[in-house]
Amino acid sequence: MTTSIPAQSDAQSKLVPPHGSNTLKPLLIEGREREDALKLASTLPAITVSSRERGDLIMLGIGGFTPLNGFMNQADWQGVVDEMRLKSGDNAGLFWPIPITLSAPKKLTDTLNQGDKVALIADDGEVMGILTVEETYNIDKDHECQQVFTTTDPEHPGVQQVLTQGEVNVAGSVIVLSEGEFPALYPEIYKTPKETREILDNKGWRTVAAFQTRNPMHRSHEYLAKIAIEICDGVLIHSLLGALKPGDIPADVRQDAIKTLIDNYFRSDTVIQAGYPLDMRYAGPREALLHAVFRQNYGCSHLIVGRDHAGVGDYYGAFDAQTIFDKVEKDDLITQPLKIGWTFWCKACNAMASDKTCPHEAVDHVKVSGTKLRKALSEDEEVPENFSRPEVLEILREYYAGIAIEERAEVKLTGASAV
Repeated sequence: MTTSIPAQSDAQSKLVPPHGSNTLKPLLIEGREREDALKLASTLPAITVSSRERGDLIMLGIGGFTPLNGFMNQADWQGVVDEMRLKSGDNAGLFWPIPITLSAPKKLTDTLNQGDKVALIADDGEVMGILTVEETYNIDKDHECQQVFTTTDPEHPGVQQVLTQGEVNVAGSVIVLSEGEFPALYPEIYKTPKETREILDNKGWRTVAAFQTRNPMHRSHEYLAKIAIEICDGVLIHSLLGALKPGDIPADVRQDAIKTLIDNYFRSDTVIQAGYPLDMRYAGPREALLHAVFRQNYGCSHLIVGRDHAGVGDYYGAFDAQTIFDKVEKDDLITQPLKIGWTFWCKACNAMASDKTCPHEAVDHVKVSGTKLRKALSEDEEVPENFSRPEVLEILREYYAGIAIEERAEVKLTGASAV
């Protein structure tokens, strides 16, 4: 049996409530209950979950996807894909921007009936959870991709995840038995929503801006975070710890680079470094909305949304992830976007600036992006001082020095990153 954890660590908490609920709803079980569940799992048919599904399951476990109680049924899948809204049960009508689904081969799902229990197994054999089957259903994968990613191009990494998943979706409530490797690999930064809220409450913060990152932080990222600090009580630098596409920098290196930046260039009482266990979907605007939803569960009142948030290639416009928030109804999201335009180093200002603050011509602007930084480092090129702090560059150069040039993934400049 799982229990709800109060969203507020004490009566004085002023943080935003979780999404669609007054309490966090973690589905992770522990102790004797977990031991009994593991014994049961060994007797059940099994579904091997993908990396994306495993990350989603862990988020269900720690309450990051409050108020969901498992993987979506067909009505919820359809409602989320077409209207960004759940359609069934107690959560009917609730805003949700991306389907959270589990898939399996048809030869397995043909043997499942409503009420059956299935063990959810990771690639390495670890039992991650148990699902109680509500229904199995087929989906139009192209339709999901077009609605969520705005493309059916199989080269898009998120589209590829959907197109290669199992033939049939399996819906049902879950109990979660593991947080995977994240607590052990990232003991300093991996935090559940409950733990994060306790930290924010202890600081007495009320307004908190989440800074989403899958990259080490360069000068533009630093500037965005510091703008948010001027507006809010503090910033949660919240790194994705799950799987990325080839060419992206792994989480342990990013963790060190971000910590170094914080230690040297931020006031310690204004910023918290943390991480969460999802894979990237690269869904651009829709993923920005999902980032806002689960940041609300982590206690954040705001989400920094800059250029090409959660984008990849040239599938999205530079600020599509900002304009999509204008299409969301007022009561759908408590966590609000901090929309910040182009940021760059201005040679004439001799400082970081934005398109709202700088009066100088574009010829004076050095536009920094994570893709440009990765490309320069992966090709052993010089990186201008106005791209990244020297302490951060030292960590990143050491990482690339450990990879033979012929083994480095090609980094292409496309879309907003090529500007």
